[in-house]
Amino acid sequence: MTGLMSARGYRGEAPEDSKGDLIGIPLPPWEEKLGESIQVKRQRLLYQSRKRGMLENCILLSLFAKQYLNTMSESQLKQYDRLINEPSNDWDIYYWATEAYPTPEAYEGEIMDMLKEFTKNREQEQRLDAPNLEYLDRSTQ
Repeated sequence: MTGLMSARGYRGEAPEDSKGDLIGIPLPPWEEKLGESIQVKRQRLLYQSRKRGMLENCILLSLFAKQYLNTMSESQLKQYDRLINEPSNDWDIYYWATEAYPTPEAYEGEIMDMLKEFTKNREQEQRLDAPNLEYLDRSTQ
């Protein structure tokens, strides 16, 4: 997926908005953090999974990260990093994970498949809040 770059920016769309006063706020392109150790990358992604722009993704991604992040390979970590950091709209990630909208080809892959399956919640777990932070200390020991 090297060489692909998406246009990033806050769209501020609302269905009833005439868009007459719409201001596009450009965001810098996502870039992979080269030279970052796997442990640092996992810690950063764990934090970024928990601190989202919307509660739904905070809960979904932090629980997903709690379950899978420590066992992801370098390739999977790269996919996950790109997935949660390149799209500028958290609702896009949510709609792709819940399969309300088709996932763009650039984000299709093993991690998106895992996230979609996790989102189905086949075990019917109660997912009302992000996990407590105690597990963070255990994962670094």
